[in-house]
Amino acid sequence: MSLLDGILGRSRGPTLARFPDPPISAPVASDATEQEIILAGGCFWCVEAVYRELAGVTEVTSGYSGGSAETASYQLVCGGDTDHAEAVKIRYDPRAIDLGQILKVFFSVAHDPTQVNRQGNDVGRQYRSAIFYADEGQKQAAEAYIAAIDEAGVYERPIATEVVPLDLFHEAEAYHQGYAARNPNQPYIAHISMPKVAKLKAVYPEKLKRDETR
Repeated sequence: MSLLDGILGRSRGPTLARFPDPPISAPVASDATEQEIILAGGCFWCVEAVYRELAGVTEVTSGYSGGSAETASYQLVCGGDTDHAEAVKIRYDPRAIDLGQILKVFFSVAHDPTQVNRQGNDVGRQYRSAIFYADEGQKQAAEAYIAAIDEAGVYERPIATEVVPLDLFHEAEAYHQGYAARNPNQPYIAHISMPKVAKLKAVYPEKLKRDETR
């Protein structure tokens, strides 16, 4: 097995060689300078770590979506009874990267979108796969891409990602922001987050920021 095969986890992950491109992307005004999307795919440390590496992404913030403001705290969300998902808010320059490519990384690298209310050993509704759309364009782009991935048979199981309207995004506590970047040797980060970043770099090197822009 080659190093690349090991990184990709061929036996457990998607068949990336035939991973489809997004069929549509959300329309963007010609004078738009920044867009944002809220994604949930398991532990927000891991998802944030992946998107921090992408060219065109200007900011990634870890937080909570799906529940009430009163329950938007790490201690309560970890209990699994708040209906919040650990989520990230991704701000990006649509002139450098579009929503379709952000979603492609979400479905192929950032997490396993076929798992229901879990990611690996992280179990509970707070770890669900979800796209919180802000408008009809984002909704249509997400639903069309899910249908395309399922039709392509990339995964052995159907996509389980929920596509739901965004109510509010609640920024997580300060110590969660940039957690993986600040704690690369923490065991969870080293064994769960960093392999996702390595996979991104192996599969999509053309999408990465240059060192000086990270």
